Amino acid sequence: MVNDKKRYNAAITAVGMYVPEKILDNKYFESIVDTSDEWITTRTGIKERRMMVNGATSDMATQACLDLFKTTNVKPEEIDIIIQATVTPDMFFPSTACLVQNNIGAVNAWGFDLIAACSSFLFALQTGASFIESGNYKKVLVIGADKMTSITDYTDRNNCILFGDAASAVLLEPTEDLNSGIIDSILHIDGSGKDSLYMKGGGSLYPPTHETVDKKMHYLYQDGKAVFKVAVKGMADVSYEIMQKHNLKGEDVAFLVPHQANLRIIDATAERMGVTKDKVTINIQKYGNTTSATIPLCLTEYYRDGKIKKGDTLVLAAFGAGYTWGSILLKWSID
Repeated sequence: MVNDKKRYNAAITAVGMYVPEKILDNKYFESIVDTSDEWITTRTGIKERRMMVNGATSDMATQACLDLFKTTNVKPEEIDIIIQATVTPDMFFPSTACLVQNNIGAVNAWGFDLIAACSSFLFALQTGASFIESGNYKKVLVIGADKMTSITDYTDRNNCILFGDAASAVLLEPTEDLNSGIIDSILHIDGSGKDSLYMKGGGSLYPPTHETVDKKMHYLYQDGKAVFKVAVKGMADVSYEIMQKHNLKGEDVAFLVPHQANLRIIDATAERMGVTKDKVTINIQKYGNTTSATIPLCLTEYYRDGKIKKGDTLVLAAFGAGYTWGSILLKWSID
């Protein structure tokens, strides 16, 4: 790896995805908690979500990478770095990135996990782009994967309906075209939101005990109303900000690619940006909130469906626990 001092942007050159076979539809939730298909659909936009029955986050991430490699001439041994975005690692250590590296045979790669809740993929994508822009690395795998069903309390009717399991990956490579690839990012964290969305059990603050299990501290907790209020403003404002920074209007954006947490939050973001609904990538109805996987999953599906085309201007946006939020502006690079 030699830094030749040229300037590069990081371009997405390949994509891949994996969703488990098992489907949890709204009828299933009607059978286990006091809810209805109409209530879920009206408030979230979700109809179905997937569950990984036999396997972990690394298994889904591995399958997403293998799917990606089918679409490119790049070999696993050519990968320089693996960045695994997730809030549901297989274990604290070794990292899920290590497990994926071994599974796919990326024998020359180093890597790490990155945790930023629902903004994890955006933070990982910008991190990967920085490695490419340095001129020292040529091929970086950025993976978003979460087994959210493993930390979901299925007696909590407000939260259990929201989450599903999935994985998706993108390959970053350098381009000398500075008007292509990842153009800019605006990313934020605010730890004052720590009490509204969290999983307290299992870490150094509350190590696993009978008490932490009895108190359901190893499940995610969310104050839905509090999170909704700040998420609507955070995602909408940062997406509008990046457009203003680059003198973009709604008609200049081919697609808003938002984190798939709630259809109402997505609609509010699009409205703030002046982007029409037909220019918003949506798959929340099929998969629910897959946390780190939602944005690359949308990118993969919309590209493979022929909707996202080379040269398209995309705005990626997310909001998650922490709080974390941000937006990335990119020009699509794949034919």
